[in-house]
Amino acid sequence: MIDQDQLQKELMEELGLSNLPLDKQDEILIKMTEVLLKRIFVETMERLSDADRDVYEKMVDEKNDPEKIGEFLKEKVLNYDDMVQKIITDFKEEIKKVE
Repeated sequence: MIDQDQLQKELMEELGLSNLPLDKQDEILIKMTEVLLKRIFVETMERLSDADRDVYEKMVDEKNDPEKIGEFLKEKVLNYDDMVQKIITDFKEEIKKVE
């Protein structure tokens, strides 16, 4: 699965958020992380077959280990890690254009 702490660290560094007050940093990081996770989730669900989506939902409902779920997604979604990295990279570029 996605390491949210690492993701937030990358966002802080690459987008120059470390100069902001801590409360603002936290607020912005939480919102950006939510947006990224939603984009990754939507793209992942679009790439899974209906049957695989059902298996995924069952795994989540049964509170399976996140690593097990991550392995399932990597097995079922072609180039899953590349897909996730592209979404993150595209998001960072979007944010940089807004600055």
